[in-house]
Amino acid sequence: MKKIGEYTARGIVTETETEAGAPQLISLNDGLFTTGYRVIGFRIWASTYDSSSSPDCVGKLSKNDLGITTAANFFRADDDNQIAWAASAGSSDGGLGFAESPVIDKDNLIIEDLYVYVRTTGTAGNAINYLVEFEKYQITDWQGALTMARDKAQE
Repeated sequence: MKKIGEYTARGIVTETETEAGAPQLISLNDGLFTTGYRVIGFRIWASTYDSSSSPDCVGKLSKNDLGITTAANFFRADDDNQIAWAASAGSSDGGLGFAESPVIDKDNLIIEDLYVYVRTTGTAGNAINYLVEFEKYQITDWQGALTMARDKAQE
């Protein structure tokens, strides 16, 4: 693998009452088997700033949109499609409450899409910010095909 660049994706995911943890798509697919991305950073935090509405929140990155969204099974290290997990504590004094560091599977490689899932202790409709940092790699055809086949086998 040859590193050919870096990429950052950021945005907002809103948890709703009817779709708790509905994912936000980050499309990385360029139609080639020879381009792959590796997640090197993942942060989440509440978009509200006042002390009465800055909720605790958790998030994960998954290579598919079939991820478990219930609170009881949200973080699953046994799900090979989940590759990163993060948390952020709300702040009673109105601060941002960033978490120490995320957990990222160092062996992750993404060829197609990535999904950001969130859950929050706040009320439904709270917007949660995310920032995902990637390294972009040039890979061989067989590495890309093998990664895609492994991803599909885990669904």
